[in-house]
Amino acid sequence: MKVVRAYRYALDPTLAQEGALASHCGAARFAFNWGLALVKAALDQREAEKTYGIGRELLTEAPWSLPALRRAWNTAKGAVAPWWADNSKEAYSSGLDGLARALKNWAASRRGERKGKPVGFPRFKAKHRTILSCRFTTGVIRLETDRRHVTLPRLGTIRTAESTRKLARHLERGTGRILSATIRHQGGRWFVAFTCAIDRADRAPARPDAVVGVDLGVTALAVLSTGETIDNPKHHRAALRKLRRLNRELARRQGPRTPSGGRREASARWRTTKAALGKAHARVAGRRRDGLHQLTSRLAAAYGTVVVEDLHVAGMLANRRLARAVADAGMAEVRRQLAYKTTWRGGRLVVADRWFASSKTCSACGAVKAKLALSERTYACIACGLVLDRDVNAARNLAALAARYEHDVAQSCGETENARGAGVRPTRVGCRQ
Repeated sequence: MKVVRAYRYALDPTLAQEGALASHCGAARFAFNWGLALVKAALDQREAEKTYGIGRELLTEAPWSLPALRRAWNTAKGAVAPWWADNSKEAYSSGLDGLARALKNWAASRRGERKGKPVGFPRFKAKHRTILSCRFTTGVIRLETDRRHVTLPRLGTIRTAESTRKLARHLERGTGRILSATIRHQGGRWFVAFTCAIDRADRAPARPDAVVGVDLGVTALAVLSTGETIDNPKHHRAALRKLRRLNRELARRQGPRTPSGGRREASARWRTTKAALGKAHARVAGRRRDGLHQLTSRLAAAYGTVVVEDLHVAGMLANRRLARAVADAGMAEVRRQLAYKTTWRGGRLVVADRWFASSKTCSACGAVKAKLALSERTYACIACGLVLDRDVNAARNLAALAARYEHDVAQSCGETENARGAGVRPTRVGCRQ
């Protein structure tokens, strides 16, 4: 099975290399802002020309695509950026590529061709508020034989803080090929992520015929239909005291904004506290991500079919009493990871319809309650007398859903694009494509 996979490694650069990394990311930001200014000027010129009665075919063309932006940059770079040769050409191409993608997403969203929330027109990137990032697609991109260094265009060989043996083995066997490398500064550290085409060996779950329902929640991160409960570590809640202290400390420092909203030079202590706060948040995110990866990998490796709910997480975040706990759990991330890991493992992911009453339905007789308060943590069936934990009952209903609609999905809908992997959405009236 051929898949596109990313391998992310922490870097351990020298001071000179840190400056070079920041310079390349700054060059990408500069190219993005330059291209955006060029596009906005061209659009304004077009609007002015329309008022003069000029025909549509004679209007000024805006450089919209990546090739057009590159041609404009190569023509003007000597005048607008005399220092352009200090960085790799890939840095400027990375910024222009980001702009081209942003413009494409805005245009598609405006025409109604893009799902999700409306995408606004691109905005200029501020120097001190933009995440430092840059992508390389050509040039010397390789892992060194000692598995402790990576080589990137113009940046040279940089030491890594961890071994690169996992990716190196694929490259040595010929089962992997590096497509691009992205450097990023996050939480006070530099990282490099290699996007690779990997030829994975076909695998099968330990129990190919087993079905497990997964009920996600806040009190417990996940409750399985087998009765197993995975506790919610609540990493953000555990770090809340430290985060509050750092935020109060940051508020006392002299930041880049005056009380009236003007700009000023931030103090050294403000920058130190800001960096400490970023590291604290990065630690919380890293611990949460590690726990979710362990959970989803275990489920995908053990069960042939995993059933989850189509939760409306955005709506749950609108509840101010639950928003923090819901965001800390990472429910949407669980489903996202299961979507590709079940496919990699040879299993499938079934996503129950959003309106499937998994909590209100009795897993023994199928009776459905009209109302079930969130405070009722034990499900008591009036019809058959079943008394069971609410979450376990919901997980069992999810597991039963896969077998109940497996035949309907195959017969009434045929084999869809996602029939062998993620995204199968059975409903009570058949299947939805």
